[in-house]
Amino acid sequence: MLDWFSLKWFLPSTFAEFEWGSKAYKEYFLYGILLVPLLYILRYLLHVNRRQKLEIAVVERQAVASPWAVLRHLPSVLMCLVLALVLLALARPQITNEKVERWTEGIDIILCLDISESMQIEDFKPNRLEAAKNVATRFIEGRFQDRIGIVVFSGDAYSLSPLSTDYALLKKYVAEISFDMIQNRGTAIGSALGVATNRMRESDSKTKVIILLSDGENTAGSLDPTKAAELAFAFGCKIYTIGVGREGKVPMGTDLFGNPRYLENTMDETTLRRIAEIGEGQYFRATDNQALDDIFSRINRYEKAEIKENRYRDTKDYYQVYLTWAILLFLLWLLLKNTFVANALED
Repeated sequence: MLDWFSLKWFLPSTFAEFEWGSKAYKEYFLYGILLVPLLYILRYLLHVNRRQKLEIAVVERQAVASPWAVLRHLPSVLMCLVLALVLLALARPQITNEKVERWTEGIDIILCLDISESMQIEDFKPNRLEAAKNVATRFIEGRFQDRIGIVVFSGDAYSLSPLSTDYALLKKYVAEISFDMIQNRGTAIGSALGVATNRMRESDSKTKVIILLSDGENTAGSLDPTKAAELAFAFGCKIYTIGVGREGKVPMGTDLFGNPRYLENTMDETTLRRIAEIGEGQYFRATDNQALDDIFSRINRYEKAEIKENRYRDTKDYYQVYLTWAILLFLLWLLLKNTFVANALED
């Protein structure tokens, strides 16, 4: 209630926050504040020699200067402040708080990551799995209000995380992915698509996307990859597939003497291409870290939901504060007119 009764309203930091409601005349009001003391000085100079004087005879030793004499300027100072505060109120100081609400219909995305033994190959730095985890983390960071789930697969497949918008938790799950999560060896691509589709069955999102990353051919699981892709597409899922790794001799660990050990690597691109075709998505091939990063960036651009915004402007006027101060000082000025401070010959 007495919030106006504070010197904070006269601090430079407070004025820096203000916008001005009287935009057309703001400059006139604010520059007028600077003219107020100049007008009073000009008034004083014009009337100093024409002021009424009262001749009083006193003894010379009694005619001494008194420090209380400066109080005769107090009414003029108060009136200057009153006029300045009124002009400031007319400029309508106000503070506007803008609130932005952003939302999107959202996309449901399942990341299927291969954690088979071959993902330890070091044609990516430090290896294929760690490179995939790094780009998956950046992909998650680039989404807004999209639900993301994670499926990992090797000889079996299981859901590491359901669809969620808790990106901090999702990144934690990605960081914890390791080769020993699944004991059965092999690459169960069909099973991975089946688990991802099962997660998508409960989704009512208009856009459902499965991103499957693998470096090998389907060698495990009881579900054929193409049949799994048809099932996923029947539930409205769009499928992107990414084949990672180079073919031919690739490094994997070291021998007893610390020398790089090489093995022969092959990839079944035909199946991955077919899965992407069935899912009306796209197949990508990544042969190094940068290519893999670029692929996820492209998918990120392809699958962007439209972000909508609502902006709310809450504008609050503060001219009442300065008008209240002006009235208070004006009443004080009237009070001083009835005291010894006033000059009765000028009023």
